[in-house]
Order: sequence, then C-alpha cells, then structure tokens
Amino acid sequence: MIPRLARLARSLGMTGRKPKPLPKNALPKIRTKIPGPQSLKLTAELKRFECPQLTFISESFPVFLKKAQGANFIDVDRNRYLDLTSCFGVMGVGHGSPAVREAMKRQAAEMMHGLGDVHPNEVKVLLAKRLSEITPGNLNQSFFSSTGAEAVETALKTAVMHTKKTGVIAFEGAYHGLNYGALNVTHRADFRRPFEKQLGKHVFFAPFADIKAVQKLVKQARRSPHQVGAIIIEPIQGRGGIRVAPPDFLKSLRAFCDEEAIVLIADEVFTGFGRTGSMFAVEKSGVVPDLMCLGKGMGAGFPISVCVGSTRVMHSWGPSTGDAIHTSTFVGHPLGSAVALAVIKEIEERRFVDRSKALGDFFRKELWKLKEKHSLIGDVRGGGLMIGVELVEGKAPATLKTRAFIQECLRQGIVLLSAGENHNVLSITPPFVISEKEITFCVQQFEKILKKIA
Repeated sequence: MIPRLARLARSLGMTGRKPKPLPKNALPKIRTKIPGPQSLKLTAELKRFECPQLTFISESFPVFLKKAQGANFIDVDRNRYLDLTSCFGVMGVGHGSPAVREAMKRQAAEMMHGLGDVHPNEVKVLLAKRLSEITPGNLNQSFFSSTGAEAVETALKTAVMHTKKTGVIAFEGAYHGLNYGALNVTHRADFRRPFEKQLGKHVFFAPFADIKAVQKLVKQARRSPHQVGAIIIEPIQGRGGIRVAPPDFLKSLRAFCDEEAIVLIADEVFTGFGRTGSMFAVEKSGVVPDLMCLGKGMGAGFPISVCVGSTRVMHSWGPSTGDAIHTSTFVGHPLGSAVALAVIKEIEERRFVDRSKALGDFFRKELWKLKEKHSLIGDVRGGGLMIGVELVEGKAPATLKTRAFIQECLRQGIVLLSAGENHNVLSITPPFVISEKEITFCVQQFEKILKKIA
C-alpha cells in the first residue's frame, strides 16, 4: 500500500484497533398491545402521506421502530424485540456497531460526498483494493453503486460488453431487485405482471439448480435473436425461500459457462459478508464467478453496493473517454466506502464468519428438533445465519398459518419475515451478535406458537 493510503487507513481506524466487546442483547419486553398506541397513531399518519403500495397495514402490522442496538429493536411504544431479520440481511455486524459509527464520524468530518467518477476520493481506492483481497479468486476490478439492484444491472451490462450476446439465463424463484433491469431477471409473477409489456424477451428462466435445463435453454437460444451471454444465480435464494444451490451444481454451471464462453454472475447481495457461514457463499463450492454482486451487509445500513469482476471481463468496458456510459451520482461514495471498510474489519477481527457458521448450525439443530415434533414444519434449510423454515399443511404451502405465526412472533417480541413464492417460509437472518441464549428463547417461543396455530 502506498504511504498516503496507509496513513489514510490508520486515520480511519482501519488498522491496529482492538474491538470492543460484543453488545449485550436483551430478551424481548412487551409493554403494550401490538401495535402500541404510538404505532397506531403513526400508521394513521403514514396512510395519509405515503403511497399505499409501500407499507403493508393491518390490525396487527406494522410497529414503528425507533432504536436498535446489537440484535434488539425498540419501538415508539418502548416495546423491545429480538431482530431475526438484520433489516433484510443488512445489519450482519449488529445494530449500532461502534466501529461503523466511528468510521462514519471520521469520514464525515473529512468529506461527505465528492465527484465519484471525475475526481475520485481516496477511500474508494482503499475499498476497491480490499475487495480484491477478500473475494474468491481475487476478483480485482470493482464497479461501485448504491443498491443491490444497481450492482445486478452493472453485472448484466458488463456481460453484454464482454460477450456481445444479449441473452440471459436466470432461475425460477430468483429475486435480483425491482428496477427495470433487475426485474427482467427476477422471476416472481406478481412483481413482473404490471410491467410485463415493458420487460425484454432476452431472459430465459430455468428450474433452480437444474443443469440439464440450463444446457437446453442455451441450445434453444442459439436459434433466437438473444444468444446467451450471461447466467445469473443466487447461491442461496433469499426472497425465493432460502433455497440452496448444491455445490456440485455450481461446479457444473461453472464448467458449462467456460465451455460456452458465458459470463457467470453470482448475486451475493444477500449471501455475502459472512451471512452463510463463509465470507461468500460460492466459496463452499470452490467456484469463482466472473462477476459478483455485493451489497446489503457490506454497508451495515449505508446504501453501498458493488459489482466485482475479473480484469479480463471488466476491461471489456474499455477506458473512460470523459463520460462514463454507466455510472451514478453516488458511485464510490466516500462515506459508504469508509463504512464498508469498517464492516470488513469487524467481520475479520470478531471472526463473524466462524460465529455465523457455529450459531447457524446450533439454530438449525434446534429447529430440526421442532420439526420432529410438529408436522407443520416441512423443511429446515440454509447455511450459517441464513435459515429457512418451510411451513406446510400436508404437501400444500401453509401460507395463512405462516402469516399467523409471524404476527404472533411480533406479539411475543420477535421480528421475523416470510419468504418464498407462497410466503410460507420463515426467513431467519439475525445479526451475527445474537447469542445461543437468544436463539434458545426464539425456539421456545416458536414451539409455543406452533402449538397455538396448529
């Protein structure tokens, strides 16, 4: 590292800092009916001033959150909850991380915003270098953005620049974002239906983790205007129901992409940065993608994302001529870059990858014990602290009971989300700072609720 960048890293607290103790989480404490009176008042205000499409409102939802620390939320009525969502997988290092706050404070004192792709900031260089060191296969070229969907769209454009082929294969159950470019490769019909006529015909969907179907689609596409130049996959589908792509499938997919000169894109926006018990989910299979999309846990609450790729693929864009043909106002944001560097350091110094794996193994073991006693649980799956519990009635998705389960969890002080096309999968993605004590409490509450709704 050049001396100036080394000094900058020290000034941002990126080197030589002893981590503070993990936050002491507290078990839930519910003081009011759920939602409480202040939440109900704010719901009435929200209905007046926000587009009704955004926030689901019912007699039981939502509560309004005011504070967060570690693995706890506190709402506007002073009810305390355990967070099993990490705010959509974002807060892996925990709410209110002192290291993240300090990095943000130091960088804000230097510069809040800059001229990202014209006169770049130094912190972006540090982050790009750090990403090249930690990603599998040393993917060493970064293209920064603000959201996961933007990172996906960067990857899709990069694949076209490299292969000159417009066809893309995605998978059934895939969720890659809802911007128009990302929506093209998102599978769920309810997201796509209102905009179907504005979506392209260049995307082909294969059954998840089916290599023969992928091979067949590539062959069929040769006779279409859209020969396949990219395949995009989530190593573990998040919103699709915590469905895990087997390592052997990912290896076969990598080999097939090599044979066909197809760009392999790994969407690790959800699974990256320790979530699945490895730094990146593809590492478990030994597969190195050509492009990797990262976000969510990378920024610990600050909106920053990146598409990282090999030099061979990224250089297909060619050098800038003064007007980048794909960029944004907040590209390589200095505040976001400083936060991401702090997150990476926290994950490494606190061994959060190992912690995610160990606690995930413990959580799933306890959930499998529940499955043996309750026929409503059809499956328990995932990796690390990315766990899916599928609820079924016979062979049918238990959609209504899943909703009832989540509502009762909220009343008992546990914040939980559903996933899957039929909304019948409990999506469990807590911050890495959760402990066995809190996990045991959650499993005990789950058992009580299962008995109640069965």
